[in-house]
Order: sequence, then C-alpha cells, then structure tokens
Amino acid sequence: MLKTVEATIDEQGNVQLVKPIQLPKPARAFVTIFSEELHVPETALLSEGALAQDWLRPEEDAAWAHLQHLGKEKSS
Repeated sequence: MLKTVEATIDEQGNVQLVKPIQLPKPARAFVTIFSEELHVPETALLSEGALAQDWLRPEEDAAWAHLQHLGKEKSS
C-alpha cells in the first residue's frame, strides 16, 4: 500500500504528521524534503475525491490489469 501524508520536520529532524492516521500495522516510510514551501492548488485537492471515484472502479482495474505483472517483476 502506498499512501501519501503531509508532515513537517523541525530543525532536529522530528517528523510531525499534519493529520493523524491509523495504520493496520507498523509501516516503513520514505520522507521527501522540499527546499521551499509547497503550494498545492486548491483545485487539485478538491478534485481528488471525484477522481478517486473513477480510479476505484472495477473497469479501471481491468483497463490497467495488463501492467500489473510489471510491478511484481520489479519487487522481486
């Protein structure tokens, strides 16, 4: 599972999530540090829910199924 969450990091390297999250078990994470303030257009945030409705449809999974073997080869 890949999930992106927003966080801040202080000068000592302490990571603080902007919103709390619940995970089914402990997980590893990668941290990307931006050299300047990141501004995400509000329209991008507002459209995420509407786009997710399309992304999560069975027809969408079927359309991309031919690429699933590529992800399995890379993880081996």
